Amino acid sequence: MLRATMLCLSGALVSVVALAADPQTGSEYDRAAARVAARAAQNPSGSAQRARNVILFIGDGMGISTITAARILEGQNKGGLGEDNRLSFEEFPQSALVKTFTANQQTPDSAPTATAMVTGWKANDGALSVSPATPEREADAAKVAPNKLATLLEQVSERGLSTGVVTTTRITHATPAANYAHTPYRDWEYDAQLPPGATLQDIGAQLVTRQKTGQGITVVFGGGRESMLPATTADPEYPQINGRRHDGRNLIDEWVAAQPQSRFVWNKAQFDAIDVNQVQHLMGLFEPSHMHYEVDRREDGAGEPSLAEMTRKAVQILQKNRKGYFLMVEGGRIDHAHHAGNAYRALTDTIAFSDAIRAAAQMTADKDTLILVTADHSHVFTIGGYPARGNPILGLVRAPDAPDYTRDVQGKPFATLSYANGPGFAALEKGGDAGLGRPVQPGRRVDLSTVDTEDEGYHQESLVGLSAETHSGEDVALYARGPGSSVVRGSIEQNEIYHIMRRALGF
Repeated sequence: MLRATMLCLSGALVSVVALAADPQTGSEYDRAAARVAARAAQNPSGSAQRARNVILFIGDGMGISTITAARILEGQNKGGLGEDNRLSFEEFPQSALVKTFTANQQTPDSAPTATAMVTGWKANDGALSVSPATPEREADAAKVAPNKLATLLEQVSERGLSTGVVTTTRITHATPAANYAHTPYRDWEYDAQLPPGATLQDIGAQLVTRQKTGQGITVVFGGGRESMLPATTADPEYPQINGRRHDGRNLIDEWVAAQPQSRFVWNKAQFDAIDVNQVQHLMGLFEPSHMHYEVDRREDGAGEPSLAEMTRKAVQILQKNRKGYFLMVEGGRIDHAHHAGNAYRALTDTIAFSDAIRAAAQMTADKDTLILVTADHSHVFTIGGYPARGNPILGLVRAPDAPDYTRDVQGKPFATLSYANGPGFAALEKGGDAGLGRPVQPGRRVDLSTVDTEDEGYHQESLVGLSAETHSGEDVALYARGPGSSVVRGSIEQNEIYHIMRRALGF
């Protein structure tokens, strides 16, 4: 049986046929809603709970193998064997597997996967919160407008709830931008990246436009000052670097001026000095581009807050609204380290992501706050060989009770961690940006007997040589606690995550 409903797509009302029961018919949006409703019907008492707040944690690229390896590394860093350790979110009572394919790709990109989670619709590669009907790189605002998909952040803002977006990437990067921007091409982060004659706003400008509506985002933390500053303005931290905007607009100043009691911070001292009771809107942009990896934060002269610190500050501000809030927190640089073939940074950023989740869990109650933890996609990152229990997860494979490393058919030792594709082996100096752009070697071409594979500058070997390692198409995990979490079970579609959050909020 079908019932007609109305879906608000960023101000435009579009008639939608909503599915009442049959998960095999209707649109992908309808089918996802029906599947969530069907699981809720199996546990009426659990699904009847309503959440006042929802926090969505997205570990960008945090596939199951990444969770496993990070769990072991954290445990070994604590002095244990590692395998029996648990990351903070692994203590959550509910879990499920999530299918990550998109409208047009078997192996997904971050833009459509984030879109699925925050709109309930599957999208094309590179697209942010617009339907698959939108032509690729369509820059005519009038043609994009009918295809805009309303995001959960926009919907909760319309109902008077507070909102927050926290990330370690640029705030205009794919995952955070999916919450507030509508564009068929994720790389249009500032005006100079748009094609000539474009009437569609760039992503940074869309962030500010939303702020001027009176329903702006309450808290914005991440990197990406360069997308917000004009090319004539020097960066406050690095005077030799200017902004990238060609339209002369200072979007940071515009954001602050858009709503009363708004503040901007760009370093750790300013961040720490903020009195959450004295601000209503807070933007913190801590780098011109992405924030540092967790292991490299200590090298930043101006200082950067950790992901846990940003999450804690965001919750302190958002929880002032008695109506509730929606917060998206992304551990975005897990993905970047994997693309570079640098497992050390991918895993240490995953541990930092777990710390942020622990902070949020300690600050909230599961009686009124739904917390979801997932990934947008996985990576071709593998854990192999037959190492002994407690063998260093970043080390070479040594079998139980064996006097020496396990050898391959060429008589060379090999590491537990590797990639199916990517740049390949490199033993680099400490620090830096995980060796991005530096010469490396794909394939098995070296003897690792004297190589410190546990060093932060080591890049794992890869089977297929590529300039950057790729995403994978395997399922990712979803963990949940709080009101509405009882429907998190089994194998689900990625766009069901949106419907789980929407149902929990009672929309």
